[in-house]
Amino acid sequence: MTIIQAIILAIVEGLTEFLPISSTAHMKFTNPIIGVSSTPFSDLFEIVIQLFAILAVVVIYYKKFFDFSRLTFYTKLIIAMIPAVVFGILLKKHIDKALENLYFIAIVMIGGGIIFLFVDNWFKNPTITDERQVSNGAAFRIGCFQVLSILLPGFSRSGATIIGGMSQRLTRKAAAEFSFFLAVPTMLAASVKSFWDVHKEHPDVLSKDNASLLLISGIVTFFVSILVIRFFIGFLQKHGFKVWGYYRIVVGLVMLLLLWRGIL
Repeated sequence: MTIIQAIILAIVEGLTEFLPISSTAHMKFTNPIIGVSSTPFSDLFEIVIQLFAILAVVVIYYKKFFDFSRLTFYTKLIIAMIPAVVFGILLKKHIDKALENLYFIAIVMIGGGIIFLFVDNWFKNPTITDERQVSNGAAFRIGCFQVLSILLPGFSRSGATIIGGMSQRLTRKAAAEFSFFLAVPTMLAASVKSFWDVHKEHPDVLSKDNASLLLISGIVTFFVSILVIRFFIGFLQKHGFKVWGYYRIVVGLVMLLLLWRGIL
């Protein structure tokens, strides 16, 4: 992997991780387009730059994450991540197989896009404007929605959890922020587990050159993620989900066309 390829992937990760358009789909299709083949290092690369995306959330919302006087905040995040952990362990083989099927991911992109066209009409008159108003039960139910992104690679973790939050009467802003908060423990656990698995099988994958590439790319992902998070909150409040639905449908159809023509 060259430095240019790494930076492109870092930008894609930063742009798509917290938008409801699926970073998984974008990364899986960007790799072959820019000539990056699947190797132990490319697998490790996708894991590590996710950690820098997580760091962006912690930095932006540092008052939440470092207010140790409010243990209920951490309790709700732990409760919300339980469904994803359970299903992630039980269905690992299914998940790995689905991640290899680009046709499946493209179809999920389109299906998710159709859903997002109607989400704003489904959940009206929200009453919860802040994470502190979310009950433990509501947190668990939001976590159940997160499972959709595990079972259906390409659906979008952020999209699923935001819809979950809106179903529990959270405003768009509150649902998006809770989705960002939940990303930290969920993605951290998944990334550490994946990092350990790759490093255990290929202990020499993290050479000095590879480490430098990861650091540069991680910094790019971090700053792009900060910009995206700040942009998305305001955009979602004003415009809702519909534009992301159209975007997903178009991208999904382009993916299918490229696969059908053998370009990918």
